[in-house]
Amino acid sequence: MERQTATLRTLTCRAFPEPNVSDDASAPSEQARAQRRRQAGATEATAWRRVRAEKSGHQMQPRRLEWTA
Repeated sequence: MERQTATLRTLTCRAFPEPNVSDDASAPSEQARAQRRRQAGATEATAWRRVRAEKSGHQMQPRRLEWTA
């Protein structure tokens, strides 16, 4: 029985090899999620600046977000 189990494991490893992914490499979905977080943070910061400017009575000049981030 042990020999059969070992053979089955060997065949499974050949049929379904483990992907060689280093710990440093992030999955593309993680990279996209991090970029969305950065964009959301920049949008939120811009919104807070606008609120503060409106409360103080100043007009803000519109800016493109990629220039402020």
